[in-house]
Amino acid sequence: MHVRRLDPILVDRIAAGEVVERPAAAVKELVENAVDAGATSIEITVEAGGRRLIRIIDDGRGMTPEDLELAVERHATSKLPDGDLFAINTLGFRGEALPSIGAVARLSIVSRTAVAETGSAIVVEAGIKSPVRPAPAPKGTRVEVTDLFSATPARLKFLKSDRSEAQAVAEIVKRLAIAHPTIRFTLSGEHITAFTYPPEEPGEHGFLRRLSRVLGPEFHENAMAIGVEREGVRLAGFASLPTYHRGTGTAIHFVVNGRPVRDKLLLGAVRGAYADVMASDRHPVLAVMIDIDPRSVDVNVHPAKTEVRFRDPNFVRGFVVAALKEAITRYAFRASSTGGTRTLDSLRPQGAVPLRPAYPHRVHAIRPTGSFANWQAPLDAPEQSYTSGLSERQASLPNLAAPSADSRATLHEMEPQTEESPLGAARAQLHGTYIVAQTQDGIVIVDQHAAHERLVYERLKRERASSGIARQLLLIPEVVDLDPVDADRVLAEAAALEGLGLVVEPFGHGALLVREVPSALAGGRIKALVQDVADALAEWGQGASSPLEERLDAVLSRMSCHGSIRAGRRLRPEEMNALLREMEATPLSAQCNHGRPTYVELKLTDIERLFGRR
Repeated sequence: MHVRRLDPILVDRIAAGEVVERPAAAVKELVENAVDAGATSIEITVEAGGRRLIRIIDDGRGMTPEDLELAVERHATSKLPDGDLFAINTLGFRGEALPSIGAVARLSIVSRTAVAETGSAIVVEAGIKSPVRPAPAPKGTRVEVTDLFSATPARLKFLKSDRSEAQAVAEIVKRLAIAHPTIRFTLSGEHITAFTYPPEEPGEHGFLRRLSRVLGPEFHENAMAIGVEREGVRLAGFASLPTYHRGTGTAIHFVVNGRPVRDKLLLGAVRGAYADVMASDRHPVLAVMIDIDPRSVDVNVHPAKTEVRFRDPNFVRGFVVAALKEAITRYAFRASSTGGTRTLDSLRPQGAVPLRPAYPHRVHAIRPTGSFANWQAPLDAPEQSYTSGLSERQASLPNLAAPSADSRATLHEMEPQTEESPLGAARAQLHGTYIVAQTQDGIVIVDQHAAHERLVYERLKRERASSGIARQLLLIPEVVDLDPVDADRVLAEAAALEGLGLVVEPFGHGALLVREVPSALAGGRIKALVQDVADALAEWGQGASSPLEERLDAVLSRMSCHGSIRAGRRLRPEEMNALLREMEATPLSAQCNHGRPTYVELKLTDIERLFGRR
């Protein structure tokens, strides 16, 4: 078979397969063109998920008739004025989007510049271009794409439902709206909840307002500000507290030089920064802008321009990790505002609850007389009388023969300034697991095991970073039987584990002899400790590409659980208050090693509203 040159229209359709694989990709290309044209308002309308109609209207600079005729030709662009491929300051420059769309659909463009008396229009249908003609138009550009992929009907078989395609369009518009908060974005059409994001003022406050509109109003209350610069790279934006997270990573937004990207390097940096404070199956909410010299980043590595390549990827990754960790440490004591809300919601009956009583007479709270320390609910009271106001039936707890609420903390005389502390003064212990403390304007409920687990973990990390983890020699070394593979894995890392305070030796097939343990974990269950260490090593893998410090922290995180106050242990008043004070002085104490909150706070006004007193 002889080599032949492909038909130009066929070439355009092949190019469309790379640039426009679905309606959302076409919307992305057209909206980016509007942004590059200096638009301050962009309206997007789609029908049938974008398959039947995509309409983009902007108030940008517009095009002259000559520009309009060239715009639908391949490799024609206004975004490379000097032809320098290493200094890209726009969102797109390939010059393939419009001709590619026109090759597989009907493309209509009407545009007018500010100085022109009338506009110009052109139509491209299935690759056939019509002449440019005069047309009435306001300043800016109006692009309509109808019957997408009508020229290549086989591509329609690979599209999802109209609703799914419409949601993909909405996601693209939201990402672009985050990247350009000073531009008004309006989206409407079928299978879409229409929205409008008004333009925001430049700067941090305007960016946060745009994020609150896109990511939800709760983000504003749970956001950590980020603003750092190093070696000409600036990183600014907001990231969520570790206790405010999502089940997927769709709420992670990075913007590189104004370009929304989904880059594996940056996503890995986020996971590394939050690895110490968030469960591996949870993801933070964040939006961060990275401003970098265009010559230090290649934006031409992906046809859809969703990935970038940095000249110095290790520096960028380390910079992002360091910036996020600094913010996490700076906001270490804050817990997410949604914790108290979830707690109140769990206390309300199922269904809507009015904020005020539905009956005319005033409600008076019934409270026991005398000191709360001398009052207990009757143990033989029917269960319904205590659980009817809960949205879920509480799980049964062991040892119900004993009182479930220990209020001995109220019998201990408190220092006058204790309630002024952030976590207040301990007043009771519930079910041997939860500490109830009173603050100046509410109450705090602390999970004693989760809180102490974080405290032990941070103590072990401090010791490792300074003089080394203190070890305690076991009077009688303990033999631990493991799976032979796990035993070999632990022995292979024996030197590193010794630096973490755990000294082990081989003791036959599949057995280890434990001679020393970290002092902070003395008295814990040694077999469970060693098994968890083996699991941590298996999870990270020997010779893993993750930094050594992250691997060691993962092992310490598993180990710290075995030196923590266990659920069910009764604490004395001074122990409860000592735990609260240590939490206030320890970084990252608002969440445990697995990312769960260590405490929730309920304001007195919220509690009064729960009982209809407000």
